[in-house]
Amino acid sequence: MAIVFVSPKQRQKIFFLGITILFLLVLSVIGTIVFFSKPKAVLVEQAFIKPQIEINFEVLDLEQVKGSLFMERVQKEFSYSAATDKGEQKTGSVFASTTEEAKKILEDIGLILVSLEEIEMGRENPFTPYYTLTK
Repeated sequence: MAIVFVSPKQRQKIFFLGITILFLLVLSVIGTIVFFSKPKAVLVEQAFIKPQIEINFEVLDLEQVKGSLFMERVQKEFSYSAATDKGEQKTGSVFASTTEEAKKILEDIGLILVSLEEIEMGRENPFTPYYTLTK
């Protein structure tokens, strides 16, 4: 029987220590090559050249811009219940920017307003399907 002076656990530790040292040595060599290398010259065609941009704000003072129409306010949908001069009940919806504007529109067409409510856009649960299956 041979006399072994180094135990198997000790050999395993030495093996893993050697692999770790070798890995760190390779990593440090690659790191020094990458970090201490000089960058290569870039061709002029490949380099980004920032253009000089000048904004002419005098355009905003022109009469054509001053006289242009701006976009209207977003109109909301209102549900109404109203009565006519003859006493008939009418319900429907009207589009206006504000509740005052909706009231004015209804008064202009001769309706006596009973109730006016803004209709909320969208659905409560957007993931429910639009169709319902019936059996």
